[in-house]
Amino acid sequence: MDIRKESFGKTKDGKDVFLYTLTNGGNSSVKITNYGGIVTSLLVPDKRGELEDVVLGFDTLDKYLAGHPYFGALIGRYGNRIAGSKFSLNGKEYRLAANEGRNTLHGGIVGFDKVLWNASEFQDGGADGVRLTYLSRDGEEGYPGNLECTVVYSFNDKNELSIDYSATTDRPTVVNLTQHGYFNLKGAGNGDILDHRIMIQAREFLPVDSESIPTGERKAVAGTVMDFTQPRIIGERIGAVTGGYDHNYVLADGPRALSPAASMAAPKNGRCMEVFTTEPGIQFYCGSHMHGNIRGKVGKTYSTYGGFCLEAQHFPDSPNQPSFPSTVLNPGERYHQLTVYKFLP
Repeated sequence: MDIRKESFGKTKDGKDVFLYTLTNGGNSSVKITNYGGIVTSLLVPDKRGELEDVVLGFDTLDKYLAGHPYFGALIGRYGNRIAGSKFSLNGKEYRLAANEGRNTLHGGIVGFDKVLWNASEFQDGGADGVRLTYLSRDGEEGYPGNLECTVVYSFNDKNELSIDYSATTDRPTVVNLTQHGYFNLKGAGNGDILDHRIMIQAREFLPVDSESIPTGERKAVAGTVMDFTQPRIIGERIGAVTGGYDHNYVLADGPRALSPAASMAAPKNGRCMEVFTTEPGIQFYCGSHMHGNIRGKVGKTYSTYGGFCLEAQHFPDSPNQPSFPSTVLNPGERYHQLTVYKFLP
């Protein structure tokens, strides 16, 4: 295993940004920057042993600073949406920064995807890693409490990218961290993902309203176009889903042991990805809001449906949905989740 640290430029206020490359014994590698905790590159083999970068993103920091649809970024304080940009906790209402109409998406205007994390490298038991830390101060984007966050990325010879999240707070707050990688197992920029075959280990999903906010209902996937309990081609029924797939699938009613959540396979090249998580939900997003106007790495254009996301998380809008698993974190408690993306030829 090998770790390499290099400059990745400077933020708009002149702070140094670094890029960390973790390379395993098979020459597979992952690149992570401490700006937004973004995974900028992930080289993994296909069935012929040929390496391809399977995550969407950019070659330069400036492109990330200019704005993007959360390519490869860490998401917080709250992944996905909070309706009306507000929630009540212990009898007090908190107003959040609205950044998607009247709602809050992925933490607000300056979420964890747009902050500079402190970073340090480590090697431990056959895995290389980067430890990121960030203090989200009381009132940031409207959230209560000083939230101390640690996210540990590690990569091993089994082509497993593990992401270990933890957080503590000094005031009651809500927390829902996730990773927003866009994947294309044919290679970033090599067409769309509609021919990929997906399986999701969930028998229920959360229907949403016109603003993509959960209605509060849990609906069985059986007999619907949302059913991926057996492997199905993404594009086979996507035309029947308004706006394409962008839904939370129910894996459990609360935190669980690290268990399989989903898998994805590309045609022809045999490249597969498996997702394991301790989280109760996983958001499947098909990249429907990209419209062929994003020029990514090595000059390739990312088309509509050019990448898919499998975001392990608690349910969207949980602070306003009493029937959903709680995302409340109190002083003296520790938030923790672990998600593993495993790649197979």
